[in-house]
This record gives sequence, C-alpha cells and structure tokens, in this order.
Amino acid sequence: MLAAMPLPPTTAPPGDETPVRGRDDACPGALRLHPADDGALARVRVPGGLLTARQALVLAGVAEELGDGRLDLTSRGNLQLRGLDAGCGAGLAARLRAAGLLPSDRHDRVRNIVASPLSGLDGAGHADAPAWARALDALLCDEVPAGSGFTELAGLSGRFLFALDDGRGDVSALGADVTLIATPDGEAVLRLGSAGGHGLARADSTAPNAADSPDATDRPDATDHSGAPGVAARRAGRAAGNDTPSRARPPGPPGLGDGPSGAELLVRAEDAPRAAALAAVAFLDAVRASGTRAWRVRELPARHAVTADRLAGRLAAAGIQATPLGPQSPTTTAGTPAADPTPAVGLVVGPDGRCAVSVAVPLGRLSATQWRLSAGLASRGGSGELRVTPWRGVVLPGFSPDEARAALRELADAGLVATPHSPWLGIAACTGRPGCAKSLADVRADAARAVAGAVAGDGRPDPPPDPGPPPGRPPVYFSGCERRCGHPGGRWVDVLATGDGYRVAVRDPGGSTPGVDVTADQLAGAVASARGTT
Repeated sequence: MLAAMPLPPTTAPPGDETPVRGRDDACPGALRLHPADDGALARVRVPGGLLTARQALVLAGVAEELGDGRLDLTSRGNLQLRGLDAGCGAGLAARLRAAGLLPSDRHDRVRNIVASPLSGLDGAGHADAPAWARALDALLCDEVPAGSGFTELAGLSGRFLFALDDGRGDVSALGADVTLIATPDGEAVLRLGSAGGHGLARADSTAPNAADSPDATDRPDATDHSGAPGVAARRAGRAAGNDTPSRARPPGPPGLGDGPSGAELLVRAEDAPRAAALAAVAFLDAVRASGTRAWRVRELPARHAVTADRLAGRLAAAGIQATPLGPQSPTTTAGTPAADPTPAVGLVVGPDGRCAVSVAVPLGRLSATQWRLSAGLASRGGSGELRVTPWRGVVLPGFSPDEARAALRELADAGLVATPHSPWLGIAACTGRPGCAKSLADVRADAARAVAGAVAGDGRPDPPPDPGPPPGRPPVYFSGCERRCGHPGGRWVDVLATGDGYRVAVRDPGGSTPGVDVTADQLAGAVASARGTT
C-alpha cells in the first residue's frame, strides 16, 4: 500500500508551454500512502468537508491507534493522518470503508470537492451547497446507472478540484478546475477553469508533493446579491423559446468569465452537479486530444481548451440546457469573490434561531482529543454533523444559542480558536521538521513562538476595533524550504527558513518587497511589521 512519490513540478510553465506529464499524478490518498520522515501519511478525502459525528470519532480512533495521535486539516477541507506504520494500509482502508469514508477504491483520490461551509446555516447564499456536494460525489464515485458516461471520472488527477459556491463568493475564489456558483433565481454559473487564480496556493497545504491546491485566510461575504443583473433577462429569453448564443460582457470583478478555458455557462440549479461532472469529462477528453496528460484545467494548451459552445453541446446531449456566457455578456454578481471569505469564528446565528459554532485550528493540526471533543459536541447538542473548511476550521451546526455558547467555551478551553481577533488567524505553515526531510527548520514550533511573541508584545491579543471586524491583513505562511509547499496566493507574508534563521518578505502578484533576514527570536516583530500590524 505504501508507494514512493517523486516530487512533481510546483509551477506550470508560462504561456502555452504546457507540461507533458511523463507519469501519473502521485498525490497521496487513503489507499496510496506517502512515505514521510515521521512515518507514512494518508489523505482522507472529505467531499464538501462534510462528516458525521460517527465518522469523526472513527478518524480520531484511527489517528490514535495507527498514527501519531493528530489530524491535519488541508486547504481543500480534507484530512490527513501522519506517523502511520508502513504496513497499516489494509487495516486503515477497512476502517475507512466501514465508516463510509472510502465509498470507492477507484475514485479515492478524485473526490476533491470544496463547498461553502456556512451554506444553509446563516441565511446567506442561494443554494444548498452540501446537497450539491453529495450529488457530485455520487457521480464521481460512479454511483449512477450503467452507461451514464461518468465512469471515466476515475481518470482525474488527485489535484483536480471542484468548488461549489452557494452564491456568497467564498469557495469560488479558490482557483478550482470546475466551479459552480448559485444565482438568486434558481440557476448556477458553471465555470471550467480558474478565474484568475485568486486565492490559489501551490499545495494541499499540509501535504507533501501536492501542488496546486487552494488556500485563503479571510471571511465570507454575506452580501445579498438578489439584484443581480442579466440573469432575469436570460431566463425571460428562454421562456420565450430563445436559444441565447454566447454574448459579449464588459469587464467586471474577478470572479466570472476570466478563466483560461473561457468555458462559462448558465445552467439550472437542479442540473448543476451533473453539469459539473460532465465538465470534468470534457476536460478529460481535451487531455487525451492534447497528449499532455494535464492534471489541471489551466495546464491545457490554448488550442485544446474546452470552449463554452463545445461544453454547451455536451450538456445538451445529456438533456441539460445551458447558455454560454461570453466575455461581454451581462452576468450575475452572485459569487463575486468575497474580500474576506473565511467563515468568522464564533457563533453563526441562522434565520431559524439555531446556531452553528465555528472555530479555527492553529496551524491546521488537531489532537485526537480535540477532534473527539468536537465530534462529541456535534452529537450531543448539534445536528450530528461537522463541516471542515478549506481554511483549516471546523463548523458544527444545529445548536440552540445557549448550547452553542457552552460548546464554544469548551472548544476554546481545548485550545481551538473561538474568537475573531485571535493572533492565530491567518497564520499557516508547511509540515517542516521533523516530518519533512527537506525542511531547514521546525517551522510550526517557530510559528507558535512568533504568535506567542505577538501576544506578549503588549500583553494581549489584537483588541477588537469598535465598531466592525478587524481590518483585512495578508495571511502569513511559514515555509521550511524554497518549495514553499502550501503557500497561499494573492498578497501574503512569506516567512522562509534559510538554515540560519528566516527571510521575511511580502509577496504580491504585482511585485514583492525585499526580504529581511531575521533570527527565530526576531520573527514576531518582523512578521507584525510585514503584516502592517505595528
């Protein structure tokens, strides 16, 4: 069960110099383990981040009995087990299957689905993203009638990503290969390709050799997009029997229509999961035609890109009505990437008076005890569900207000981040020593000391401003080597181990600042300065 995994390229060549893959993607899974310095590593896919309390308890037991007693949350809302014995593969797989966490051996690594974590919980959004995630996962696992055409989806790479956005603009910013964005009037934008790479990272953050997964560090926008222009007009045209061709669209915010493939369409919400699966099939067809063995949509050569008209034709053949959206077409503002997409930690109050509890996990790593506490609270006072977010957090739905406040206190006492002004928010790191042989430092320990130093600087964490939330600050990422596995996209603070200390710089798509060399003891001040908090 333990497979050797060579390092893949971490960046795609510019322009049309598309890589020709000479091997299959070596991304780890629950069946294909990765040999790390601290033992074998398994990545358990959690489509949509959705877990039952029973499944969560199984994972806590597996971490304690087979691994190092901890669980890592990845930037795709998946879970990782570390410190596994190389011979545990069969036993691990059997326990995951029994818990419903491994429904298909053939499709283990392709079940990469992120979904809006607060969908249905806070009154925002226009669709049930968890329901989309479950339906799409069933299609990915081929739990559909024979002859449906979805069986080839097992050929997707372990890096191919689906994002299901309920219209609030959170996961639509994660640079997925196939994105669904709900609109206010029962439709969804289907995008094949990334919209400008906003929020894109270079790895599934806690995982080795897993390039091109998303990462972000902000909070979702609950803006009401019910006045979205353009969609109603298209619906009226359909009602009149018009087959609307692809239309031109004026430049707008980076969220719709600027992906590399140019394939963006409007479909009915009830058809959205099937449309997303068929878009992935269209990508696989293009991969075969290009001869590149591309892993991500953005790796396709321009001449082999899947066009909106071609994708619309494939959907029509499957009985799905779709309208191509051209670059100048009037479109909905739903799904415009939020400036701050990460779910705020604390209580999330729903329109029915029920509450969800949202916490962040320092550096994305929980002990089995913390994980078991979360599952127990979900089972006792909540709905029995946990939602793992792509921002290394956990949401527990279904509490009464009093139960939610009590649960939040318990989770905070256990070491999880339960207040929106914690200095831990926006801090992430690669695995570092001792788990990674290439790392030049124990970056997680140094990050923890830097956070402690930031608090000790004035004796307290950053105080909440009055009124409103804290101002947006760039995320901080600690990397043990030049590979920077898992770093975020956009503007971020790069804290790179050098062997003699760290180099701290602000990286930005428009240009980076010169790096400042510091010792580990000077990190707190250097990071605060780079982040603009001093």
